[in-house]
Amino acid sequence: MRIKHLLIFFALNLLTVKVFSQAEVDKAFSFAEKQTTQMLKEVDSIKTDAGNAAQVSPRALNADGKLVMVQSKDWCSGFFPGELWFLYEYSKNKTWMDLARKYTANIEVEKTNGVTHDMGFKIYNSVGNGYRLTKDPHYKDVIIEAAKTLSTRFNPVVGSIKSWDNRSQWKFPVIIDNMLNLELLFEATRLTGDSTYYKIAVTHANTAMKNHFRANYSSYHVVDYDPETGRVLHKQTHQGFADESAWARGQAWGLYGYTMCYRETHNKAYLQQAENIARFIFNNPNMPADLVPYWDYNDPAIPNAPRDVSAAAVAASALYELSTYSKNGKNYRSTADKIINTLSTNYRAKEGDSKGFLLLHSTGHKPGGTEIDVPIIYADYYYLEALLRKQHLYKGQPAVNRF
Repeated sequence: MRIKHLLIFFALNLLTVKVFSQAEVDKAFSFAEKQTTQMLKEVDSIKTDAGNAAQVSPRALNADGKLVMVQSKDWCSGFFPGELWFLYEYSKNKTWMDLARKYTANIEVEKTNGVTHDMGFKIYNSVGNGYRLTKDPHYKDVIIEAAKTLSTRFNPVVGSIKSWDNRSQWKFPVIIDNMLNLELLFEATRLTGDSTYYKIAVTHANTAMKNHFRANYSSYHVVDYDPETGRVLHKQTHQGFADESAWARGQAWGLYGYTMCYRETHNKAYLQQAENIARFIFNNPNMPADLVPYWDYNDPAIPNAPRDVSAAAVAASALYELSTYSKNGKNYRSTADKIINTLSTNYRAKEGDSKGFLLLHSTGHKPGGTEIDVPIIYADYYYLEALLRKQHLYKGQPAVNRF
């Protein structure tokens, strides 16, 4: 019955969606270039204060509308350099490449930071995109070093990479977000020929597939393990409404992660997992008609709950790639088109405003009271990535232009 409902949803979607054309991609990137130029001015004005010298990347706007900058160790530090690489990829303008190199250099130190699992978000989104577009051997070395560092967080008994340290309420927490850090490991195997990284990534993905998902293919945010036995101790949704609720960005991370894992392994179990997650997301009765989800699908305040544009952007990027692997590809692509069209028309910042951010109305950590209904850098990153994937498909190229 759920499959039938999903097919009905997609059929109706095909009748109503507006295909996002190359001209609209061009228009969106023109806007992105103008906004990012504005953001660079904002960043420079903040960095004139010597006390902010270690703050290297923009992350969000605070409640007062001021630009929040973060240090390289912040999990969001790699997104802005990644955006600059995307602008270079689209425009082939060397100015954007020079800026991308400058801001990427600020993140490279993280390659040896072993106290965090966010190596993919930080290094792969910045240095990884740089290597993809330039083949700079220095970037290759940084990627490999970062993968070595990330591998030290893998526990073979648990079968997972540990997410957080120094958290008294958990022994060995693993979050669904961690799926996106696996791409760095897959790439390290490709660059070195060492299958160790690949095996760690696959083992982690398999463990998450076994323990993170409910029967309806929604996911928990955190699964805590006993590091000595590998036993699951507790499952919860730390950044969602409740432990048994479906936190919107977590669902998008899962969709993106298993789509990527299928690309890297051709394991059909990952493709099926991604399709099942897509079914949960887009068959959800609380999904708004414009496909920009509420921050949590089970928030009882719906329809008066905040939206999460970042979850929509992550999902759209994933769907463009998934469309090239799945028999439901036409449906996935049209759904991604609808999301991107909605973001570009109804959730876009006003040109020259919002300190240069592209999209409004993301929600970071509502239970923690932070970044609620504000622009957030990772929403912009995945939006631009989705636009590039759309352009590749429009030109008859693979959605993911990798190494």
